Amino acid sequence: MARGSDMRAHDTIRLPFASSTPSIARTKLAGFLTINRAAPGVIDNALIVVSEMIANAVSHGVPTADGTIEISWTITDDLLEISVHDAGQGGSLKPIDFDEDSLSGRGLSIINRVADRWWVDMSQGTRVNAELALGQYR
Repeated sequence: MARGSDMRAHDTIRLPFASSTPSIARTKLAGFLTINRAAPGVIDNALIVVSEMIANAVSHGVPTADGTIEISWTITDDLLEISVHDAGQGGSLKPIDFDEDSLSGRGLSIINRVADRWWVDMSQGTRVNAELALGQYR
């Protein structure tokens, strides 16, 4: 993690392409955000977003050549950006409507509701990015 005079903090991790990965990433992101004094509500929202992004990648994506998924987060001034990258290509990444009884298919809709902005870059595999406003630091 690096911190410069521009109020930038960043971390990138590679984790197994496995169903346990969201839990590991949540723990690491919570620590990062706590150290960087993010508000509790922002931490809660960021953990929801990263969990859904990873779960979606593991369910629908492809691991990198080394069997991992890349997850990164960056704080720049008052913005948190989260990124999840897998080796999959193609497919449709759009939120779908779901009802209270839906057991799957909620991930992108949840990200769409919780994040301030999100987008997909498919130029090299699939990278889903989301931004959350940090608001005031404690």
